[in-house]
Amino acid sequence: MKVTISLIKADIGSFCGHHVVHPQQIQLANEILKEAKESGKLIDFFVFNCGDDLELLMTHNYGENSSQIHGLAWEIFKQVTEKVSKKLKLYASGQDLLKEAFSGNVKGMGPGVAEMEIEERPSEPFIVFAADKTSPGGAWNLPLYRIFADPMNTAGLVISPQLCNGFTFRVMDVVAGKYIDLRCPQELHELVALIGAHHHYAIERVFSNFDGSIAAVASTTRLSLIAGKYVGKDDPVLIVRAQHQFPAVGEILAPFAIPYIAPGAMRGSHYFPVFPCSLEDARCSYWDGPPRIVALGFQLCNGELLGLNGKMPADLFADKAFDEARRRSLEIATYLRTVMGEFEPARLQESELEYTTLPQVLEKLKDRWISL
Repeated sequence: MKVTISLIKADIGSFCGHHVVHPQQIQLANEILKEAKESGKLIDFFVFNCGDDLELLMTHNYGENSSQIHGLAWEIFKQVTEKVSKKLKLYASGQDLLKEAFSGNVKGMGPGVAEMEIEERPSEPFIVFAADKTSPGGAWNLPLYRIFADPMNTAGLVISPQLCNGFTFRVMDVVAGKYIDLRCPQELHELVALIGAHHHYAIERVFSNFDGSIAAVASTTRLSLIAGKYVGKDDPVLIVRAQHQFPAVGEILAPFAIPYIAPGAMRGSHYFPVFPCSLEDARCSYWDGPPRIVALGFQLCNGELLGLNGKMPADLFADKAFDEARRRSLEIATYLRTVMGEFEPARLQESELEYTTLPQVLEKLKDRWISL
């Protein structure tokens, strides 16, 4: 059975600064999606948030880039903005809605999108990741490399007949708007040469070399490149399939047990360690960080999203096994901010600050420079 999994997110207003989605925003989104399911447009859905981002997970039969599904998501974001965010005077209402009129696809309009059309297997577990206060390449390049290319992380690359064929990575040049497919392990070094520059290159898809099926898909939207100015961090999402010809759930989660450094946090202008956490703790407050990442486990059954308790998925980072990662993340965050403050490398390099509010400060000084 062919099913499309669509994960579409947007920051459309937050409670108490860039902090957390208001319950009324989630309530209205649920009501609209419930009507869509009852009318037959959707097979199933689940609404959640990571920090101040409203996340819409939907299953359907329309394929990727469907104007019906993208139009539905756009309408939800618009209605929630008008009926809830602006009514409650939430901060940065409609922040990610960078265009006025829907053009058939929300890509390039502000919201982040990760979609995959799959042939549902006899058992179809998958994990949804969502991040707040960071960027696509910064959030996902390193863990996707470790999950699908590093045998020190993923034992299946060595001992599984399906996984030892490796994976092919689709890498986006987010500045030039083009992509390249790199087959690993044959082109492993070329892959690392690109994705190490996460501000320029971001992994968008991963395919199995065993049967060509899609293994993972990530959003790669860079809001500042669309708007031409800083309008908040990109807050990316990611879908990863698990088990059989794909890595096991434990292999997919393992890279997040040691907090790596990503851009974002305070004013989107600093490097901070990521913070894997439960849904309950996905609210950035400590210098608008550390960047939160949640991982939700689902089982797909004829397109339905099976959860553990009703529709509630497995909240995978709620596991105490990630307590040490959270402790180390806070320790690193405190060190970076209190020791380095506004000095690089704690603050992003100048090229990355081009789209923030820093140019407004530099504008005031432009006529005071004296040539040598």
